[in-house]
Amino acid sequence: MSERTTCLVAGGGPAGMVLGLLLARAGVDVTVLEKHGDFLRDFRGDTVHPSTITLLDELGLGKKFAALRQSRLSQVSLPVDGTHNLTIADFTLLNIPHPYVAMVPQWDLLDLLADAGRAEPNFHLRMNAEIIGLRRDKRRVTGVTYQGADGEIGEIEAELTVGCDGRWSAVRTLAGLMPREFPVPMDTWWFRLPREGDERATLVPGMRRGHFAIVIPREEYFQIAYLARKGSDRQLRAEGLDAFRARIADALPEFAGRVGKIESLDDVKHLDVRLNLLRRWHVDGALCIGDAAHAMSPIGGVGINLAVQDAVATARLLAEPLRRGRVTSRDLARVHRRRWLPTILVQAIQRAMHRGIVRPAIEGRRGGPPKALVRLLNLVPASRRIPAYLVGVGFLPEHAPEFARRSERG
Repeated sequence: MSERTTCLVAGGGPAGMVLGLLLARAGVDVTVLEKHGDFLRDFRGDTVHPSTITLLDELGLGKKFAALRQSRLSQVSLPVDGTHNLTIADFTLLNIPHPYVAMVPQWDLLDLLADAGRAEPNFHLRMNAEIIGLRRDKRRVTGVTYQGADGEIGEIEAELTVGCDGRWSAVRTLAGLMPREFPVPMDTWWFRLPREGDERATLVPGMRRGHFAIVIPREEYFQIAYLARKGSDRQLRAEGLDAFRARIADALPEFAGRVGKIESLDDVKHLDVRLNLLRRWHVDGALCIGDAAHAMSPIGGVGINLAVQDAVATARLLAEPLRRGRVTSRDLARVHRRRWLPTILVQAIQRAMHRGIVRPAIEGRRGGPPKALVRLLNLVPASRRIPAYLVGVGFLPEHAPEFARRSERG
């Protein structure tokens, strides 16, 4: 005997949790399935951009978010030579409520959203529930089959199934949706180094002799992203721990005295970078959003915020059809049309950055930004507002629909 919900959300990441919360506040019965038992996973996207912080304000969660442990970045810079940095994005130039990017452990953000969801009678979150199949009535998706922690199999009928389950989306695969893959020059390796006091207030990568590393200051440590040639994880690990430490010391000489704190290559997590896009985000009865519809490069850290904006648009456009109990393919296509343009524009910028900055850096052909960009930003300092806006706010920021807004408490 199967259970029943109106909207089944696959994946308890930022997009899934925001979508579940918003639909529940619209009076839609929604069930979120998350395959893990908790949200505690290292090196997930932790950047919360100004547009998302504003959304949390609109949802009445701004004060609770501000109370979370976080570090804040007001500028993004690139090295020009061995001694000078060039600020390419300055969020303080923007006339917005939150002119910074907040670095927040993603599990803290997800716990905040889960707690807000549990306050809604129509919100149901089920952990340790991995989707293994889609239910169908002829060609229409009518729900999911899932497997619980102890191996039991369950079924949930739903008017709509939304895949918010990331770049390796089970919903996307089971629905037969195939993304177009764009070439990327690099993969990323994440790890931590200890922080000593209030170091490095800006986000400045190291770009030296074919090595490229990005330092993200967190409250208690530095989160490091090392970028190298696509598909080189096996080679990197075969070279051994000392060689990897030497790579980091070359890229970030100011941290050369700390690379010994990398105690094992098991502490270095490999991210297979993907940049792709579904030509069609839906089939009858099922929709993909966020990374399930468009995996993003980590460049700019915009993936979470695009996914959240997808979720807001989905809730706004589909709440009424879901309340009526019938969602058509035409309704689902409206979500795709709304979010398609900002997605391809951001991906176009990321591909340009791959060609103009990342590839030359990891191939040892460049140790900084293109000279034309340096001249422009030095000649017109106010132009730093443009990349700040594109990264922090985006091409088509989404705001909370009226049915989901709440006033702050406390």
